[in-house]
Amino acid sequence: MRIIKLNATESTNRFMRNLSLESSVQDFTTVVTSTQSKGRGQMGSAWQSESFKNLTFSVYKGFKQFEFEDQFKISMAVSLAIIKALETLQIPKLSVKWPNDILSANKKICGILIENVIKQSHIVSSIVGVGLNVNQLKFEDLPQAGSLKLITGLNYDLDEILHLILKHLEIQLKLLENDTSALKNNYESYLFRKEKPSTFKSDEGLFSGIIKGVSNEGLLKVMIEDQELKTFDLKTIKLLY
Repeated sequence: MRIIKLNATESTNRFMRNLSLESSVQDFTTVVTSTQSKGRGQMGSAWQSESFKNLTFSVYKGFKQFEFEDQFKISMAVSLAIIKALETLQIPKLSVKWPNDILSANKKICGILIENVIKQSHIVSSIVGVGLNVNQLKFEDLPQAGSLKLITGLNYDLDEILHLILKHLEIQLKLLENDTSALKNNYESYLFRKEKPSTFKSDEGLFSGIIKGVSNEGLLKVMIEDQELKTFDLKTIKLLY
């Protein structure tokens, strides 16, 4: 496993993408940086991270024949890898806030951004970007943000956590090449606020519903009034805390 360490970069995903365009990249090649100036989250949001306090890294994974319509399986596998690694560290009350934010209780501690390379309706490679809040204690204007140190009071070695996560990423992503039958059930078992009455925001305003799971395509399944089950994509709905 090749690990490239950078003092600073705009984006580890962008660095990895450029690297893969310039040369052949081995599976699980990893780029990690102490300072990321233009990190991104879902929907183009900025990812804020204090230098030398957190983990910001990207991992390359190639695929032989991975169907485009199965792309959410990659997101589920990555989410589970992070969860399993953090469970090893005994981080409490872990869940996945759809589609792939990792929470402890109601505090967001990790964001995931996956960028796929697609050729002829197949995914040929993925760049998995991860931002994990580790030793940072203050988050300006981010009331839902948390970190491992804020949760446990412990100081963590970033290299140790990186290697732990990479081990679990390798396990989960290699499972995608074989049997994925249990993947969705495992992912859904960690879904934040599953089977609980919740408030959502859409273009039409606020509404109440109960998360029932996800579709095979990764759409969120919500039971709304009159027992109607509807599916939503990330652009049309937001779960409020």
